[in-house]
Amino acid sequence: MDMKPTVGLIGAGVMGEALISALVTYGLNPDLITISEKRLDRVNELTGRYSIKSSDLADNVKKAQVLLLVVKPQDLASVLEEIKAHIDPETLVVTFAAGKSISFISNALGQANPVIRVMPNSPILLGDGMSAISTSHNVTTGQRDFVEGFLGAAGKTIEVEESLQDAVTATSGSGPAYFFAFVEAMVLGAMDLGLTEKDATALTVQTIIGAATMLEHSGQTAAVLRKNVTSPNGTTAAALESFTNDGLEQLVSKAMKAARDRAQELA
Repeated sequence: MDMKPTVGLIGAGVMGEALISALVTYGLNPDLITISEKRLDRVNELTGRYSIKSSDLADNVKKAQVLLLVVKPQDLASVLEEIKAHIDPETLVVTFAAGKSISFISNALGQANPVIRVMPNSPILLGDGMSAISTSHNVTTGQRDFVEGFLGAAGKTIEVEESLQDAVTATSGSGPAYFFAFVEAMVLGAMDLGLTEKDATALTVQTIIGAATMLEHSGQTAAVLRKNVTSPNGTTAAALESFTNDGLEQLVSKAMKAARDRAQELA
C-alpha cells in the first residue's frame, strides 16, 4: 500500500476529528483527506481547521484507498448499504463502530474488501488513547502498518484476535468511565472526611495523575508500586484491607464482564 494513501472519512464528530488530527500528525498531507458530513457548519469548521477536503459520500468512497467509518453502530448498516455500489474492492475499510464485526462489514458490502476493526477510547481525543485492532485475512502488511501508524500518533495500539474485541471494549473502551467513577467516589469520600469539594477534587485528581505517571514511567507493575507505598499496619494498608474485605477485585471483574456481555448483545 502507498504510505500516503487517499483517505475518506465518513462521520465527522468528535472521534472523527481526533482521527483527522492523528492522520495529519502522522504526516499525511491534508489534501489526501476527504470527509463526508451532512452538517455544513461542521464541514466548514473541519476543512478550515485542518485544510482537508470535503465531498459527497459517493465521490469520496470512489476515490478513497482507505475508508474510515466513524459512525454509530446503529447507523453502520445503512451507511454500508449506501456505499457498497461505489467502493473499490481493494479499498481498505477501517471501522470504529463498537460491536460490529468484520464479517458484518464484508457481508453488507458484498465483496472481499480488506477490513480492520478498531476499538479506540476517549483519551484518543487528547493524543493519549488506547486502540486495539483486528484484521481480516486479506489485510496487507502495508495497510496494517498505516493504520497502526496514524493511530500511534494519538496514543498506543495493540493487535488482538477479533474474538477478544468485546473484552477490549470492556477494558479500555469503557475503562475511562470506570476511572472517572472511582475519582467521583474518592472526592465524595474526602468530603465525608471534612474537606471542601474544591480541595477534595484537587487532592484526588492530582493524586491520580501522579500515580498514573509513576505507573507509566517507573517500569514497575501496579502490584509492585502498590506494595512500595504500603507500610505494614499503616494507613494505606488499612484502606487496602477494607477494599479487599469488600471484594474490590470481584466487583471490578463483575462490572467488566457486564460490559463485555452488553457488547456481545449489541453486535
